[in-house]
Amino acid sequence: MKQEDIEDLKELIEFLKEHQVAEFEVDRDGLKVRLKFSQPEGSSASLSDLARFVSAAPTASLATGAPAAPSAPAAEPAADPNAGLHMVNSPIVGTYYGSPSPGAAPFVSPGEHVEKGQVICIVEAMKLMNEIESDVTGEIVKCLVSNGQPIEYGQPLFSVRPA
Repeated sequence: MKQEDIEDLKELIEFLKEHQVAEFEVDRDGLKVRLKFSQPEGSSASLSDLARFVSAAPTASLATGAPAAPSAPAAEPAADPNAGLHMVNSPIVGTYYGSPSPGAAPFVSPGEHVEKGQVICIVEAMKLMNEIESDVTGEIVKCLVSNGQPIEYGQPLFSVRPA
């Protein structure tokens, strides 16, 4: 890759980090770039923001024909803040709900202690409300999804510090 292409890639990485985009993939004229980041909960870039950024990038910078660079070595954290945390993953595809009904208190919040088998959220699938239980005893560190968000099988829902 040319130095100019590397600078464009660095700019793209910074944009994706700034807008908290978790995954990005582009394939132009034989050059394929795929970036995947671990992101904190919060706002993310809209598809229109991302589309404007990609379309504004010079096509030549991504069309070098060179093999794709390793996925964002600069994006690697010095120390993994999630080391030792257990991820509670969704056992089904559906819609995440953090409380039993709109306006009700959430099942769990960050900082709370949970027991193995305790209901921590609901996943709606095909109009059925499925209670999701914690598979470990410990402290809720972070909720990784937002209320009403569509989720996939195996998607992390909570990070828990095992007791």
